[in-house]
Amino acid sequence: MAEGHYPEDLKYHREHDWVRVEGDEAVFGITWYAQDALGEVVYFDAPDIDAAVEGDAPYAELESVKAVSDVYAPLTGTVVALNDAVKESPGLVNSDPYGDGWLLRVRMSDQSQLDGLMDAAAYTAYLDGLS
Repeated sequence: MAEGHYPEDLKYHREHDWVRVEGDEAVFGITWYAQDALGEVVYFDAPDIDAAVEGDAPYAELESVKAVSDVYAPLTGTVVALNDAVKESPGLVNSDPYGDGWLLRVRMSDQSQLDGLMDAAAYTAYLDGLS
């Protein structure tokens, strides 16, 4: 499993998803906390390219040896790319959640939604409040 950390260059959603902004696109993934809670990920049920995703709503499922869990979109947009490597090797979500384990890329419809996401310090404080 990956070491528990939360990169400073990402934004975080309360459902334990992260966002990396690249121009008018955003890369989505799940946090170290989420992959640790799930356990070994064995399947990624992804949306289609060109599918619309709605901020705060489920867009995919990750299946682990423990459970099936919805993955929530931190932002609204249109899917422009899927991580085929995760479809082939879902364990990448566990071993490298912020790198090779990213899930999808979307073209953002409303960049102001970024203002509702947490930075790394706020997300870490949020996690502390959950325990």
